[in-house]
Amino acid sequence: MNSKKNYNIAIVGLGNIGSEVYKHLVKNKRTIEINTNSSFQIKYISAKRINKKRGFTIPKKMWVKNPLSLVKKDDVDIIIELIGGSDGVAKELVFAALKNNKHVVTANKALIFKHGNELVKIAENNSVNLLFEASVGGGIPIIKSIKESLVGNKLFHIYGILNGTTNFILTEIEKTKKSFKENLLNAQKLGYAETNPKLDLNGDDVKSKISILSALCFKTKIINKKFLTEGIEQIDLEDVEYAQKFNYKIKLLGISEITDNKIKQRVHACLIPKDSDLAKINGANNAIMVEGNPIGKIVYQGLGAGKGPTTSSIVSDLNSILKGNITLPFGFNFADAKEFKMFDFNNHICKFYLRIVVKDKSGVLSKITSVLSKYKISIQSILQQPLQNNKYANLVIITHNSKEKDMQSALMKISKEKFISKKITMIRIRNEKKL
Repeated sequence: MNSKKNYNIAIVGLGNIGSEVYKHLVKNKRTIEINTNSSFQIKYISAKRINKKRGFTIPKKMWVKNPLSLVKKDDVDIIIELIGGSDGVAKELVFAALKNNKHVVTANKALIFKHGNELVKIAENNSVNLLFEASVGGGIPIIKSIKESLVGNKLFHIYGILNGTTNFILTEIEKTKKSFKENLLNAQKLGYAETNPKLDLNGDDVKSKISILSALCFKTKIINKKFLTEGIEQIDLEDVEYAQKFNYKIKLLGISEITDNKIKQRVHACLIPKDSDLAKINGANNAIMVEGNPIGKIVYQGLGAGKGPTTSSIVSDLNSILKGNITLPFGFNFADAKEFKMFDFNNHICKFYLRIVVKDKSGVLSKITSVLSKYKISIQSILQQPLQNNKYANLVIITHNSKEKDMQSALMKISKEKFISKKITMIRIRNEKKL
């Protein structure tokens, strides 16, 4: 136990989040010190642009040009890393800080996803904290809950909406009846999407988050090798409207569960029943469901991004250190991490939604249904709607439960047909039950 009650803090990275953290700590210094029975001082700041206008002044003596020099300073106890990115300066800084017995607080999900397994070992060996609540779920205290509140449970399923950008876009498509492209531009204008939103839209952001949560829940190493990761780029207004006709909503989900003693982890869009709990999570909100024994099912909900929620999580982690706590980064000894094999997703079984744009002529439907039948895929519902120019039609199919491998084979075969005018949209259907 660290008995030291006076802490010196260095903040590295002073963008929107870093600036908000700095202002919060300055403004609430006395309250935090009373709550943690400690005293602290922001000793150093390091950022790329010292002269950037931030609306507040930082004394020149606090600025450090090279953030890596902080790890050797005796008057630094805690480093708050807010640079971002899985490699480069952020990686060098966090590795060096832990090796030099500095506590680290970070919001960097990409870093934890890629290097977390190594970083945890260093933190444990040196008896320092590596805390990353802000890396998943914004202000939702999901990591602390798994590590502390749910520690007496055997958890077997975690899933949910883990990206505010994609959830905002899907919500707006439904609300505005405008295209994916128009709503993406609006999301960028409002600050809900980055100038380059690729990591949100292609599922990579959720991939990092569900991997971190999965490791904590199932007491395993972080799975950072390849697993099914899809985004929402192929979804448009038509899909949202057809989903409504079939009493579904479309959500991008991160899902991880233990199935037959294997980890079944994936990221993809899902059709979920309109009256389910997750279907009601709109805008930039996140929602995370955890299932276990004896807890049953529990839901966490809140804003998944933004400077306010992220700052809240960073300060929560900082408070834990100021109280003198040394906690295991994953909530369990890393040497005891379980080894699970990955579930072969080819064997996944679910219903599927297909939207196929075809030439509107006779024989097309029978050709498609015969291919599906060949791969043991039966049809539950079908809808055919001519497009504006009448030469093409949307063919929308909901299947009965089918195997992933069979569906992929059937789609490959159908997509080669000359009557297909654009890439087939396929979305998996999840049987989401209400709490």
